[in-house]
Amino acid sequence: MISVLIPTYNYNVVSLVENIHKQCKSHLNSEFEILIYDDCSTDKNIVEQNKTLTTLEHCDFKVLSKNIGRSAIRNMLSQNAKYDWLLFLDADVMPIKDNFISNYIKTIAQEPCVIYGGILYPEIKNTEQKSLRWHYGKKREALHHSERNKNVYLSFLTLNFLIHKSIFNIVKFNEDIPNFRHEDTLFSYNLMQHRIPVKHINNPTYHLGIEDSKTFIKKSLESVEAINLFIKNGLIEPKYTRISHTYSTLKKIRLDFIFSKLFKLLKSRFEKNLLSGKPSLFIFDLYRLCYYCHLNSKK
Repeated sequence: MISVLIPTYNYNVVSLVENIHKQCKSHLNSEFEILIYDDCSTDKNIVEQNKTLTTLEHCDFKVLSKNIGRSAIRNMLSQNAKYDWLLFLDADVMPIKDNFISNYIKTIAQEPCVIYGGILYPEIKNTEQKSLRWHYGKKREALHHSERNKNVYLSFLTLNFLIHKSIFNIVKFNEDIPNFRHEDTLFSYNLMQHRIPVKHINNPTYHLGIEDSKTFIKKSLESVEAINLFIKNGLIEPKYTRISHTYSTLKKIRLDFIFSKLFKLLKSRFEKNLLSGKPSLFIFDLYRLCYYCHLNSKK
Protein backbone atom coordinates (compact mmCIF):
# COMPACT_ATOMS: atom_id res chain seq x y z
CA MET A 1 0.00 0.00 0.00
CA ILE A 2 2.71 2.51 1.05
CA SER A 3 6.42 2.79 0.31
CA VAL A 4 8.17 4.97 2.88
CA LEU A 5 11.19 6.59 1.21
CA ILE A 6 13.98 8.14 3.29
CA PRO A 7 17.13 9.60 1.73
CA THR A 8 19.94 10.22 4.20
CA TYR A 9 23.45 11.62 4.32
CA ASN A 10 25.57 11.57 7.48
CA TYR A 11 22.46 11.35 9.65
CA ASN A 12 21.35 8.66 12.07
CA VAL A 13 17.84 7.58 11.08
CA VAL A 14 17.47 4.60 13.43
CA SER A 15 14.93 6.26 15.76
CA LEU A 16 12.91 7.64 12.85
CA VAL A 17 12.74 4.31 11.02
CA GLU A 18 11.91 2.33 14.17
CA ASN A 19 9.06 4.77 14.88
CA ILE A 20 7.69 4.55 11.32
CA HIS A 21 8.14 0.76 11.24
CA LYS A 22 6.15 0.31 14.44
CA GLN A 23 3.29 2.46 13.12
CA CYS A 24 3.25 0.70 9.75
CA LYS A 25 3.12 -2.70 11.43
CA SER A 26 0.13 -1.57 13.47
CA HIS A 27 -1.88 -0.02 10.65
CA LEU A 28 -0.73 -1.71 7.43
CA ASN A 29 0.16 -5.26 8.50
CA SER A 30 2.58 -6.30 5.76
CA GLU A 31 1.44 -3.88 3.04
CA PHE A 32 4.36 -1.50 3.37
CA GLU A 33 8.08 -1.14 2.80
CA ILE A 34 10.67 1.29 4.10
CA LEU A 35 13.54 2.14 1.78
CA ILE A 36 16.48 4.06 3.23
CA TYR A 37 19.16 5.12 0.74
CA ASP A 38 22.40 6.59 2.02
CA ASP A 39 23.94 9.09 -0.42
CA CYS A 40 27.52 7.89 0.12
CA SER A 41 27.94 9.26 3.66
CA THR A 42 31.43 10.16 4.85
CA ASP A 43 30.68 9.34 8.51
CA LYS A 44 31.24 5.58 8.68
CA ASN A 45 30.03 5.33 12.29
CA ILE A 46 26.62 6.66 11.28
CA VAL A 47 26.52 4.28 8.33
CA GLU A 48 27.19 1.31 10.62
CA GLN A 49 24.44 2.43 13.00
CA ASN A 50 21.96 2.77 10.16
CA LYS A 51 22.89 -0.67 8.81
CA THR A 52 21.22 -2.23 11.86
CA LEU A 53 17.89 -1.30 10.25
CA THR A 54 18.22 -4.21 7.85
CA THR A 55 17.08 -6.49 10.69
CA LEU A 56 13.59 -4.94 10.49
CA GLU A 57 11.22 -6.74 8.16
CA HIS A 58 10.05 -4.85 5.05
CA CYS A 59 13.01 -2.52 5.53
CA ASP A 60 15.86 -2.06 3.07
CA PHE A 61 18.98 0.04 3.73
CA LYS A 62 21.35 0.75 0.86
CA VAL A 63 24.57 2.78 0.68
CA LEU A 64 25.25 4.35 -2.72
CA SER A 65 28.75 4.05 -4.16
CA LYS A 66 28.87 7.76 -5.01
CA ASN A 67 27.04 10.91 -3.96
CA ILE A 68 24.27 11.72 -6.45
CA GLY A 69 22.46 14.59 -4.69
CA ARG A 70 19.06 15.23 -3.14
CA SER A 71 17.02 15.20 -6.35
CA ALA A 72 18.54 12.08 -7.92
CA ILE A 73 18.34 9.98 -4.76
CA ARG A 74 14.65 10.76 -4.31
CA ASN A 75 13.98 9.78 -7.92
CA MET A 76 15.92 6.55 -7.40
CA LEU A 77 13.88 5.72 -4.30
CA SER A 78 10.68 6.23 -6.26
CA GLN A 79 11.86 4.02 -9.13
CA ASN A 80 12.61 1.18 -6.74
CA ALA A 81 9.41 1.50 -4.68
CA LYS A 82 6.89 -1.28 -5.21
CA TYR A 83 3.74 0.41 -3.90
CA ASP A 84 1.65 3.14 -5.55
CA TRP A 85 1.67 5.56 -2.63
CA LEU A 86 5.05 7.08 -1.76
CA LEU A 87 5.68 8.69 1.61
CA PHE A 88 8.81 10.86 1.42
CA LEU A 89 10.44 11.74 4.73
CA ASP A 90 13.66 13.65 5.28
CA ALA A 91 16.20 12.01 7.55
CA ASP A 92 15.97 14.74 10.19
CA VAL A 93 12.25 14.59 10.91
CA MET A 94 10.28 12.68 13.56
CA PRO A 95 6.53 11.95 13.77
CA ILE A 96 4.91 13.80 16.64
CA LYS A 97 2.06 11.36 17.23
CA ASP A 98 1.50 7.61 17.06
CA ASN A 99 -1.27 8.07 14.50
CA PHE A 100 1.03 9.68 11.92
CA ILE A 101 0.77 6.80 9.44
CA SER A 102 -2.93 6.20 10.05
CA ASN A 103 -3.65 9.90 9.43
CA TYR A 104 -2.11 9.62 5.98
CA ILE A 105 -4.00 6.40 5.27
CA LYS A 106 -7.31 8.06 6.17
CA THR A 107 -6.56 10.90 3.76
CA ILE A 108 -5.71 8.73 0.77
CA ALA A 109 -8.27 9.28 -1.97
CA GLN A 110 -9.05 7.19 -5.02
CA GLU A 111 -7.88 10.00 -7.24
CA PRO A 112 -4.06 10.41 -7.30
CA CYS A 113 -2.92 13.53 -5.48
CA VAL A 114 -0.22 15.03 -3.26
CA ILE A 115 -0.72 15.29 0.51
CA TYR A 116 1.51 17.43 2.71
CA GLY A 117 1.40 16.90 6.46
CA GLY A 118 3.42 19.91 7.60
CA ILE A 119 6.22 20.41 10.10
CA LEU A 120 6.73 21.85 13.56
CA TYR A 121 9.81 22.90 15.50
CA PRO A 122 10.36 21.62 19.03
CA GLU A 123 11.38 24.02 21.74
CA ILE A 124 15.16 23.89 22.23
CA LYS A 125 17.43 25.17 25.00
CA ASN A 126 20.46 27.40 24.43
CA THR A 127 19.16 28.51 21.06
CA GLU A 128 21.55 31.43 20.44
CA GLN A 129 23.81 29.58 17.96
CA LYS A 130 20.78 28.16 16.15
CA SER A 131 18.45 31.07 16.75
CA LEU A 132 18.06 32.20 13.14
CA ARG A 133 17.11 28.78 11.78
CA TRP A 134 14.76 28.08 14.67
CA HIS A 135 12.96 31.44 14.42
CA TYR A 136 12.70 31.20 10.65
CA GLY A 137 11.26 27.70 10.88
CA LYS A 138 8.76 28.64 13.57
CA LYS A 139 7.52 31.74 11.74
CA ARG A 140 7.74 30.75 8.07
CA GLU A 141 7.48 26.95 7.87
CA ALA A 142 5.55 25.68 10.90
CA LEU A 143 2.20 26.85 9.58
CA HIS A 144 -1.22 25.47 10.46
CA HIS A 145 -2.80 23.54 7.59
CA SER A 146 -5.53 26.18 7.26
CA GLU A 147 -2.84 28.79 6.63
CA ARG A 148 -0.96 26.52 4.20
CA ASN A 149 -4.13 25.91 2.22
CA LYS A 150 -4.23 29.61 1.27
CA ASN A 151 -1.27 29.01 -1.04
CA VAL A 152 -1.08 25.26 -1.53
CA TYR A 153 1.98 25.22 -3.77
CA LEU A 154 4.36 27.69 -2.15
CA SER A 155 3.47 26.34 1.31
CA PHE A 156 4.53 22.87 0.23
CA LEU A 157 7.83 21.42 1.54
CA THR A 158 9.30 18.08 0.57
CA LEU A 159 10.34 16.77 3.99
CA ASN A 160 7.02 15.08 4.85
CA PHE A 161 4.63 14.36 1.99
CA LEU A 162 2.63 11.55 0.41
CA ILE A 163 2.34 11.32 -3.36
CA HIS A 164 0.87 8.81 -5.79
CA LYS A 165 3.49 7.18 -7.99
CA SER A 166 1.63 8.10 -11.18
CA ILE A 167 1.99 11.78 -10.28
CA PHE A 168 5.62 11.46 -9.27
CA ASN A 169 6.38 9.88 -12.65
CA ILE A 170 5.08 13.10 -14.24
CA VAL A 171 6.87 15.70 -12.12
CA LYS A 172 9.84 14.02 -10.38
CA PHE A 173 12.76 16.03 -9.01
CA ASN A 174 14.89 17.88 -11.53
CA GLU A 175 18.30 16.20 -11.69
CA ASP A 176 19.74 18.72 -14.15
CA ILE A 177 19.95 21.53 -11.61
CA PRO A 178 23.10 21.86 -9.45
CA ASN A 179 22.87 20.32 -5.98
CA PHE A 180 21.84 23.67 -4.49
CA ARG A 181 18.70 24.34 -2.46
CA HIS A 182 15.10 25.01 -3.34
CA GLU A 183 14.49 21.77 -5.20
CA ASP A 184 11.17 21.74 -3.32
CA THR A 185 10.27 25.14 -4.83
CA LEU A 186 10.91 23.84 -8.33
CA PHE A 187 8.99 20.65 -7.52
CA SER A 188 5.97 22.60 -6.24
CA TYR A 189 6.08 24.88 -9.29
CA ASN A 190 5.96 21.82 -11.55
CA LEU A 191 2.97 20.52 -9.59
CA MET A 192 1.23 23.83 -10.19
CA GLN A 193 2.10 23.80 -13.90
CA HIS A 194 0.51 20.36 -14.26
CA ARG A 195 -2.50 21.44 -12.15
CA ILE A 196 -1.93 18.59 -9.73
CA PRO A 197 -4.00 18.97 -6.54
CA VAL A 198 -2.07 19.41 -3.30
CA LYS A 199 -3.89 18.74 -0.02
CA HIS A 200 -2.57 20.23 3.21
CA ILE A 201 -3.50 18.32 6.33
CA ASN A 202 -2.66 18.50 10.02
CA ASN A 203 -0.14 15.64 10.24
CA PRO A 204 3.20 17.26 11.05
CA THR A 205 6.59 15.90 11.94
CA TYR A 206 9.14 17.67 14.07
CA HIS A 207 12.07 19.07 12.13
CA LEU A 208 15.10 18.17 14.23
CA GLY A 209 18.03 19.06 11.99
CA ILE A 210 18.40 22.72 12.95
CA GLU A 211 21.66 24.17 11.66
CA ASP A 212 23.70 26.84 13.43
CA SER A 213 23.16 30.36 12.12
CA LYS A 214 26.41 30.50 10.11
CA THR A 215 25.51 27.34 8.22
CA PHE A 216 21.94 28.50 7.66
CA ILE A 217 23.11 31.86 6.28
CA LYS A 218 25.43 30.06 3.86
CA LYS A 219 22.61 27.74 2.74
CA SER A 220 20.24 30.69 2.42
CA LEU A 221 22.59 32.45 0.00
CA GLU A 222 22.85 29.20 -1.96
CA SER A 223 19.05 29.16 -2.07
CA VAL A 224 19.03 32.67 -3.51
CA GLU A 225 21.51 31.52 -6.16
CA ALA A 226 19.25 28.57 -6.93
CA ILE A 227 16.17 30.78 -7.43
CA ASN A 228 18.21 33.09 -9.64
CA LEU A 229 19.35 30.09 -11.70
CA PHE A 230 15.77 28.80 -12.05
CA ILE A 231 14.60 32.20 -13.31
CA LYS A 232 17.46 32.59 -15.80
CA ASN A 233 16.89 29.09 -17.18
CA GLY A 234 13.14 29.59 -17.47
CA LEU A 235 12.36 26.83 -14.95
CA ILE A 236 10.03 29.04 -12.90
CA GLU A 237 8.34 32.39 -13.50
CA PRO A 238 9.73 35.43 -11.64
CA LYS A 239 6.35 36.05 -10.00
CA TYR A 240 6.31 32.58 -8.37
CA THR A 241 8.61 33.38 -5.43
CA ARG A 242 8.45 36.50 -3.32
CA ILE A 243 12.15 37.34 -3.70
CA SER A 244 12.18 37.11 -7.51
CA HIS A 245 8.87 38.96 -7.77
CA THR A 246 10.16 41.76 -5.53
CA TYR A 247 13.37 41.99 -7.57
CA SER A 248 11.34 42.34 -10.78
CA THR A 249 9.42 45.23 -9.22
CA LEU A 250 12.63 46.94 -8.06
CA LYS A 251 14.15 46.54 -11.51
CA LYS A 252 11.12 48.12 -13.19
CA ILE A 253 11.41 51.22 -11.01
CA ARG A 254 15.23 51.15 -11.31
CA LEU A 255 15.97 50.67 -7.63
CA ASP A 256 17.64 47.26 -7.92
CA PHE A 257 21.14 48.79 -8.12
CA ILE A 258 20.63 50.52 -4.76
CA PHE A 259 19.83 47.20 -3.06
CA SER A 260 22.84 45.66 -4.78
CA LYS A 261 25.10 48.33 -3.29
CA LEU A 262 23.47 47.84 0.11
CA PHE A 263 24.61 44.22 0.09
CA LYS A 264 28.25 45.30 -0.15
CA LEU A 265 27.90 48.18 2.28
CA LEU A 266 25.83 46.48 4.98
CA LYS A 267 26.72 42.80 4.62
CA SER A 268 28.71 42.65 7.86
CA ARG A 269 26.01 44.57 9.77
CA PHE A 270 23.30 42.29 8.43
CA GLU A 271 25.27 39.24 9.49
CA LYS A 272 25.99 40.64 12.94
CA ASN A 273 22.26 40.79 13.59
CA LEU A 274 21.56 37.40 12.00
CA LEU A 275 24.26 35.71 14.09
CA SER A 276 22.94 37.21 17.32
CA GLY A 277 20.54 35.63 19.78
CA LYS A 278 17.71 37.84 18.54
CA PRO A 279 17.88 37.86 14.74
CA SER A 280 15.40 39.94 12.75
CA LEU A 281 13.55 38.11 10.00
CA PHE A 282 13.01 41.48 8.32
CA ILE A 283 16.78 41.92 8.10
CA PHE A 284 17.10 38.33 6.93
CA ASP A 285 14.66 39.03 4.08
CA LEU A 286 16.44 42.28 3.21
CA TYR A 287 19.84 40.53 3.31
CA ARG A 288 18.69 37.90 0.81
CA LEU A 289 16.95 40.44 -1.43
CA CYS A 290 20.09 42.58 -1.56
CA TYR A 291 22.12 39.50 -2.43
CA TYR A 292 19.68 38.64 -5.22
CA CYS A 293 20.10 42.15 -6.62
CA HIS A 294 23.88 41.86 -6.23
CA LEU A 295 23.89 38.61 -8.25
CA ASN A 296 21.99 40.26 -11.08
CA SER A 297 24.26 43.32 -11.11
CA LYS A 298 27.17 41.14 -12.28
CA LYS A 299 26.94 41.46 -16.02
